[in-house]
Amino acid sequence: TYDFYWNTSVQDFMERMQQEHERFWGKDNRRDKAAARKLSLAEVYTLASIVEKETNANIEKRRIAGVYLNRLAIGMPLQADPTCVFATRDFDTPRVTDYHLKFDSPYNTYLYRGLPPGPIAMASIASIDAVLNAEAHDYLYFCAVGDGSGLHLFAKSLAGHNQNAERYRANLRQRGLR
Repeated sequence: TYDFYWNTSVQDFMERMQQEHERFWGKDNRRDKAAARKLSLAEVYTLASIVEKETNANIEKRRIAGVYLNRLAIGMPLQADPTCVFATRDFDTPRVTDYHLKFDSPYNTYLYRGLPPGPIAMASIASIDAVLNAEAHDYLYFCAVGDGSGLHLFAKSLAGHNQNAERYRANLRQRGLR
C-alpha cells in the first residue's frame, strides 16, 4: 500500500512507482535470484500469479513453484487450472471442466506450452518469493487433497498423480461433494 496526496501529479506517481519497483527487486537479492533462474521479472510475476491462484497456503507455495519450474525446464505444459479459469473468465466455477481445459486462449496452459502472455492475478510477495526461492525437488504433479484443508498432494510420476487424484475424489465423496 502506498500513500499519495490527492493532487499528486502523474509524473510524481510514476516516479514513486519506479522507485518502489527498484526497491522491491533490490531487496533480498530478488533481481539476482530471477536472473539465476533465467527468468525475466515479468516471467517471475506471471509464474507467481499462477502460484498465487493455486494455493492460499504459504507453506506450499515454494513446492508448487518448484513443480512449475520443473515442468518449464523439461518443456512440459504447465497445465495450471487457474490459467484456464482466467482464460474463460469463469471465476465462480467450483471445479475446472473440459470446457475450461479446451478453451482456446494463449492463457490456457493445457493447450499452450510455457508461461501465459502475462499474469493472471496480482501475486503476493509470498508468491513472488516462492518462485525466486522455489523448492528443489523432482515433483511434476500435484492435486488438491480434497479434505477441505486447501493443501495438495505431490507426485513425481503420472502413476503417482493418478493415485493422488483418486484420493482426492474419495475425499470429495466422503464429504458428500461428488
